[in-house]
Amino acid sequence: MNKIILASGSPRRKQLLELAEIPFEVRVSDADESFPAGLSSSETAMHIAANKALAVQANLIKHNDHAQTIIAADTVVVLKNEIIGKPKNREDAIAILSSLSGKTHKVITGVCILLSAKKIIFAEETEVEFYPLSISQIEYYIDHYKPYDKAGAYAIQEWIGAIGIKSIRGDFYNVMGLPVSKVVKELQSL
Repeated sequence: MNKIILASGSPRRKQLLELAEIPFEVRVSDADESFPAGLSSSETAMHIAANKALAVQANLIKHNDHAQTIIAADTVVVLKNEIIGKPKNREDAIAILSSLSGKTHKVITGVCILLSAKKIIFAEETEVEFYPLSISQIEYYIDHYKPYDKAGAYAIQEWIGAIGIKSIRGDFYNVMGLPVSKVVKELQSL
């Protein structure tokens, strides 16, 4: 198999590929994460993932390094059809987790796999329901875990997931940032 490049600096995505025992190296993408208006949540995640993969591919080609399989992903949290990004600060993180408290939201990860001219792109969706969270639980989590680099202001594998998640419908690892079993199946198809 060609060398695999993970176009992400996410420690969680790195951990998931390691868990699947996929040999890879990391090349962080500097792609623009903006997106055109009017895209659905799934289309938004796939658009950003494709931009990340293409940016890393362009950099590899510039250095005459062509035969690489590139995996890029972008995860969005969606509540009532509105994309919730990463929190800007503590107050924003409190507001985000308060809005998710006691409700069901979607976590959508767009994935783009590039190999030369071949491009596989898909989105995986998981529904997550939180129990009602108290303000003291929310503040404790934010102050101890600093979820400022996480869409939706939380990581399911941290304390908040252990005490706050009522149910999950779909791929648990998708909520962490990469639907790794589907990625493995797509890699095998290449």
